[in-house]
Amino acid sequence: MNSSSRRGFLGATLAFPALASVPTGTGSPAQAATGQARAPRPAPKLAYSTLGKTGMKITRVSFGCMTTSDQSVIERAVDNGINYFDTARVYQGGNNERMVGAALKKSRDKVFLSSKTLARDQKGALADLETSLKELQTDHLDVWHLHSRQTVDSVTGDLLEAQQIAKRDGKIRFAGVSFHGGHAEMIPAMLKLNHFDVFLISYNYTMDPAIEPLIEMASKANVGLVVMKALAGGVKPTVRSYQVDPDKLNRLSRAGAPVAALKWVLKNPHINTVIPSIVDEDQLAENIAAMGSPFDANDGKLLSARLEEIKPLYCRMCGSCQGQCAQGLPVADVLRFLMYAEGYGQFALGRDEFKALPAHLAAVRCSSCTSCTVHCPNGVEVAARLHKAQQLFA
Repeated sequence: MNSSSRRGFLGATLAFPALASVPTGTGSPAQAATGQARAPRPAPKLAYSTLGKTGMKITRVSFGCMTTSDQSVIERAVDNGINYFDTARVYQGGNNERMVGAALKKSRDKVFLSSKTLARDQKGALADLETSLKELQTDHLDVWHLHSRQTVDSVTGDLLEAQQIAKRDGKIRFAGVSFHGGHAEMIPAMLKLNHFDVFLISYNYTMDPAIEPLIEMASKANVGLVVMKALAGGVKPTVRSYQVDPDKLNRLSRAGAPVAALKWVLKNPHINTVIPSIVDEDQLAENIAAMGSPFDANDGKLLSARLEEIKPLYCRMCGSCQGQCAQGLPVADVLRFLMYAEGYGQFALGRDEFKALPAHLAAVRCSSCTSCTVHCPNGVEVAARLHKAQQLFA
């Protein structure tokens, strides 16, 4: 397996069995010369969950399309039983929805499809929905999320009405909302609205255990729970300036940290599905394999080591930095934008999110401060990370 194959997470992959329906071909040149055939590939073991009040029975590992550029990988996922696919209007400047639509056109009646809008008003949201439907080549979405709502006041009455209108017109089946942080505030508040069918939340092994009863609360309210950011940073971060040993990070990847991270999420029975980004068939095989194996002590050791390595880099979205920046920067958001570029290879998405900041915040330069007023309790080198984001995006 070559180094581009998890392209992804930490620049290396696991040697998991490939999927049953992937053509076996003739094997390597040496195998072809000797007449040896590849060993049969085992069928993937799929696990399912019902997505809360929606009643949709979906695979517990689903397909996050944000970084996908090869539609054949999505088609292969369908062939192997994955039946929930997540995209967004903003991904790849709109090109992601177009690609996903082409990939799922022939199998639309076999799968569930979700997309999202970043719009902040009803007119913009409904316009986004019309574009999403056109690009995805479908007459409806199974779930439509108000995306990246970090505060309660970002979920306005006219946006709720937009989802109600879309439901009434048969253009969406279920209403969703996504948030990257602020779970302690957002989950109870969103439940109180009695409007949403699905929550799309950040959840991974780096986060405060205080999130667990909140997740259980949503599950008991019969709200479907979909997890993003399960791999805690997505792919190999830039490590040289932080004295983190990249070889050690790669060893952790080859040992199984990405799959261990998925298994960690799946061990929570209240979580219905996780939507890791998938870029190629090797990564698809790895992610499906996570459904067929329980989280164990070795997985725990891998994640403990991985967490120690990413401490200076990865924002756990705990909210501790809120209001700490003397210049008013939304620190966690800016660090997330940097993660899109470094961790997921989505520079354009990170840049666009950065440039959507109010002008006076986008103009802030950390280099003008003599000292940083933000102190991360989890060890993130905040000043250096913010400075790097400003260098990349400004």
